[in-house]
Amino acid sequence: MLVREIMHLDPIIAGPATTLQEAYGIMNGHRVRHLPVVEGDRVVGIVTDRDLRLATSVLSPTPFPAETSLDRVMKQPVHTADPLDPVENAARTMRELRIGCLPVIDDGCLVGIVTGIDLLDAMLRLTGVYRPSGRIEVRLPDRPGELAKLTGILSMQRVNIQSILSYPDPNGHTRLVLRVGSIDTRPLASALCQAEIEVVWPPQHACR
Repeated sequence: MLVREIMHLDPIIAGPATTLQEAYGIMNGHRVRHLPVVEGDRVVGIVTDRDLRLATSVLSPTPFPAETSLDRVMKQPVHTADPLDPVENAARTMRELRIGCLPVIDDGCLVGIVTGIDLLDAMLRLTGVYRPSGRIEVRLPDRPGELAKLTGILSMQRVNIQSILSYPDPNGHTRLVLRVGSIDTRPLASALCQAEIEVVWPPQHACR
C-alpha cells in the first residue's frame, strides 16, 4: 500500500500571513488538526491546533497576540512524504519524529496530507479485519520453507488467505498473523497442530 492510496487530496492550507485567529477559524471550520503553510506552490511550514493553543496560552512565557502571523510560530523544516512512498515508511518517519502528519509533495507541489489516523486505517485494511474472516496466529522457525509449509497446509484445507502480517519473535522465531476466508478456524488450527506448526491463536488450540 502506497501513500497516494490513503492520503487526503487537496488539503486545507494557510499562508504565512494568516493570523493565529484566522488559522484557528480555518481549523475549527474544516475540523482539521494540521495546517500546512504554503507560499506559492511551496510548503514553507506547518502548524497544529496544539501549536496555536500553546502560542496564545496565558501560561506561555511569551504568549503571542491573536493577530500574530503564522510565519512567527510555524514549524520548520517540514518533513514530507512522496505519493509513491510505502505507508510503512511514512509510519516509521512519523513515529521516529513524533509528528502527527506528513504533507505529501509531488514535483515540488503539495498534493495531499497523511495523518496518524490515516495510517491506522491503512493498518486495519492491511490486516483484513474489514472483511468477514477468521484469525490464526502461529510461531515459525526463522528458516526457508516454513511459510511454504504453512500455506500449503491451508491450501489443502481449501481456505483462502486474505492477509499475512509477520514480525520477529523475541526467541528468534517468526510470528505470523493470518486472516483467512473462514470464520471457524478451529479445524484449521487442529490441522496446523497435527503438522507440528505451533499455533498461538486460537488459544484453545495452542500447541507446540
